[in-house]
Amino acid sequence: MRPRRRFTPDPPRPPRNDALNENIRAARVRLIGEDGAQLGIKSKDDALEIARDHDLDLVLVAQQADPPVARIMDHGKYRYEQEQKAKLARKHQVSINVKEIKLRPKIGIHDYNTKKGHVMRFLNQRAKVKVTIMFRGRETTHPERGRDLLMRLAEDVKEIGQVESPPLLDGRNMVMVLAPTRNAGVKRDDAKTEDTQRDEEAVPGDGNGEAAPQARNEESPAREEVG
Repeated sequence: MRPRRRFTPDPPRPPRNDALNENIRAARVRLIGEDGAQLGIKSKDDALEIARDHDLDLVLVAQQADPPVARIMDHGKYRYEQEQKAKLARKHQVSINVKEIKLRPKIGIHDYNTKKGHVMRFLNQRAKVKVTIMFRGRETTHPERGRDLLMRLAEDVKEIGQVESPPLLDGRNMVMVLAPTRNAGVKRDDAKTEDTQRDEEAVPGDGNGEAAPQARNEESPAREEVG
């Protein structure tokens, strides 16, 4: 038996532009020249002839008017300019991401530094950061602790982040929003070099120019709460 032939539909045709040249259905149009001059009301054939004399297109720009308004222009160039404008607008459109960090009022110093590092990383990525303090039980009776913690965080990251929304109490949570500043995400090689020189100058030395031995640090406690 012969194999059955499969029906393959034709590819879709591009939509016809009813507002261009011969596709214009209106019998009369109010014609506008290429330079914007008003040429008065013309029949469709006369307007097409004028456009062809200038090697241009006749395009409807106001179909709802009576009679419709048509303009003589280079339609290909017009579409190209519109596409470039749309592309430029999309390029300058900035998408802002919002990251969230959750803290506890009695967070330890090491956990606080870890969370602060995440906040700084998000700000350097040009993202907003929503910082949430979660209260539990009787912690809600001391909201000032959460507010002090949020303001301390804002002070620690003030070089790359600024407070966009101050701390606000929402039920059992307190929320603050940080937005990146102009310095966020900017590499500062000069600042690093200056800090290195300052550290070298701050090291004390003896008469022979050698650095004095550092004192042994005392053992830090296992957990220390952020005051």
